[in-house]
Amino acid sequence: MYKIPGHHHISMITKNASQNNYFYKKVLGLRRVKMTVNQDDPSMYHLFYGDKTGSPGTELTFFEIPLAGNTYPGTNAITRIGLLVPSEDSLHYWKARFEELGVTHSGVTTYANRPALKFEDPDRLRLVLLVSNGEKVKHWETWEKSDVPEEHQVQGMGSVEMTVRKLDKMTSTLTDMFGYTEVSRSEREVVFQSVEGEVFGEIVVKSMDGPSEMPGRGSIHHLAIRVKNDAELEFWDEQVKKRGFHSSGIVDRYYFKSLYFRESNGILFEIATDGPGFTVDGDVEHLGEKLDLPPFLQERRSEIEAKLSPIEEK
Repeated sequence: MYKIPGHHHISMITKNASQNNYFYKKVLGLRRVKMTVNQDDPSMYHLFYGDKTGSPGTELTFFEIPLAGNTYPGTNAITRIGLLVPSEDSLHYWKARFEELGVTHSGVTTYANRPALKFEDPDRLRLVLLVSNGEKVKHWETWEKSDVPEEHQVQGMGSVEMTVRKLDKMTSTLTDMFGYTEVSRSEREVVFQSVEGEVFGEIVVKSMDGPSEMPGRGSIHHLAIRVKNDAELEFWDEQVKKRGFHSSGIVDRYYFKSLYFRESNGILFEIATDGPGFTVDGDVEHLGEKLDLPPFLQERRSEIEAKLSPIEEK
């Protein structure tokens, strides 16, 4: 059986692409590695931020929906994103940085048994910085032009939190189908890891009854988990179908191939290949500087660009 090596990317909704761009580039110090559009609705931006090349496991992606309303928190949703930083000293650096830049944040605390600092982006997306203790995404590459010093840079995605009504159903999907390991359990929280002992594939599942979350700005659309290649993706497509879930079938996203399915609580998962990656249509030095479109949308470039508001670069 193939093993899931960790997270691939995670996708959210933002109300304002310029504000989002400023926060993730200038405040968090990530690189915008791809500026493109939602391939299913090219009237909206799809922005990708990550390490130097947008390596799998480092990517935060956002769909811009200017008319998005507020998110009304609830259950059956992905509810927080962990980002890895090198040390406890890094948490204090980030606390001071957030205070200076007016970012909503907590004090230094713990999360999933790790030193942590919770914060929110301008859309009120809930995030948490976690000390990696050397467990960073192994292929993470320093972005030399970041506004954040290398010794404190975000090193990729860590724990991803999901809140669900049916904890047993999510447990079965993660352990029986995908082979995740349960590493800790309390009455209302279970922690799973795709690679035991490694936080970059960790999912924290919380049990909560009540109404489902109503998504809006700052809500999390889906989590994508990694597979190496097309053969592994085909294998997982069969496993999803055998479990009785509806699979989207394999979709070629040009930068990777993937499939989508909803598990029993309605959480949307994507399974995505590592390659070919964001350098397939651009060189490393200039990633994310211009609007890139997959080949099947190139003939519509003028129409697409006319509908997009320019992103302000501050």
